[in-house]
Amino acid sequence: MTAIPTAKGGVMSAAELELLYVSEIDRIEQWRHEALERAGYDPESAFVLAASHDVDLHEAVDLLRRGCSVDLALQILL
Repeated sequence: MTAIPTAKGGVMSAAELELLYVSEIDRIEQWRHEALERAGYDPESAFVLAASHDVDLHEAVDLLRRGCSVDLALQILL
């Protein structure tokens, strides 16, 4: 297994890598949530869709843009 170097010349432990991965996933989900709310989803629906990584963000936004209700879009996407 190859160690991942850090900026200070050390290496990251498996726990540090896991934390980095989780932090990145959190940032992505937050970005998705914000984009979905801007598109017109209510906060709860946006949260569910943002956490559903198999849901295409652009498709979710396009459904509302083309006139789908939030309820119908959720049925289609989930």
